[in-house]
Amino acid sequence: MSKYSRITGTGSYLPPKVFTNAEWEKIVDTSSDWIIERTGIQSRHFAAENESTVTMGVKACQKALEQADLAASDIDMVIMATGLPEKLFPASACLIQAQLGIPTCIAFDIQAACTGFIYALSIADQYIKSGMIKNALVVGSEIMSRLIDWSDRNTCVLFGDGAGAVVLSASDTPGVLSTNLYAEGKYSELLKCDNLQNADCSDAISSFNPGPKTGKKLDQFEPFIYMEGRKVFKLAVTMLGKMVEDIQTQHNLEQHQIDWLVPHQANIRIITATAEKLGLPMDKVIITNDTHGNTSAASIPLALDVAVRDGRIKPGQMLLFEAFGAGLTWGSALIQF
Repeated sequence: MSKYSRITGTGSYLPPKVFTNAEWEKIVDTSSDWIIERTGIQSRHFAAENESTVTMGVKACQKALEQADLAASDIDMVIMATGLPEKLFPASACLIQAQLGIPTCIAFDIQAACTGFIYALSIADQYIKSGMIKNALVVGSEIMSRLIDWSDRNTCVLFGDGAGAVVLSASDTPGVLSTNLYAEGKYSELLKCDNLQNADCSDAISSFNPGPKTGKKLDQFEPFIYMEGRKVFKLAVTMLGKMVEDIQTQHNLEQHQIDWLVPHQANIRIITATAEKLGLPMDKVIITNDTHGNTSAASIPLALDVAVRDGRIKPGQMLLFEAFGAGLTWGSALIQF
């Protein structure tokens, strides 16, 4: 039985359509300067009508498998972190399994909003360390453009679409050193997206088609992202700061031991505050939110893959993943790459 799990492959996919701040200026009362100042975001990718979280996830997984030099038949588990599964059931992980040609395995979805990838990584790590499996695909895939209210300037400019994946494999050398997961449901109303089955709006469901083409909203019910931004920001900075302190104490970490912070790409101000808490300069932080926006559960594996493929992240380096999202959930993973 292997003592450890390691990331042996990374992959990502971004839809071709790029949606800039200038395009948002034409739709809502905002400015590119305001968006950049508050969030750091300059552009984001939006999925085409024929794309889904499954089709995007498959493309990210294919790249991760290729980098890991593994075949589909080598995979024992697929975990999909997403807020917008292609179907309510079966799980999107099962659809990815089928499209990749993976034989009978464990496959399921999880929902922990923006922290979903870290939750999924933690689960796969435990399965590998227990000896139950050898190789897992851990996927984060999101189409946030189908969940935003296109008339709400406070939230619509924040999000983008994309997918990221890693192959996690059994190893005799350390890889995933620790994962720490948290949730506090009493704050659930601060950041949420309701769903149609809980709404008394049966007459409108058949014509409901959210997105850039219609911008339609239901008077009785709004199945869009709702966020109390200031309160969420304050909680994120506080909770992530405390989490960083706990990680440093748990592993007796000095700032020079962390080569890269790979954060959830929600907001440049939250990322900067976390880096300051770690004592890390910003040139040791992987930033992609300027061109990706907030891709929720996909943001960490997306950022990781970008930095691996451009050569910044190298084998043997120490990485810290951190995320914060609806639930409220938050979490971290300390990785020897």
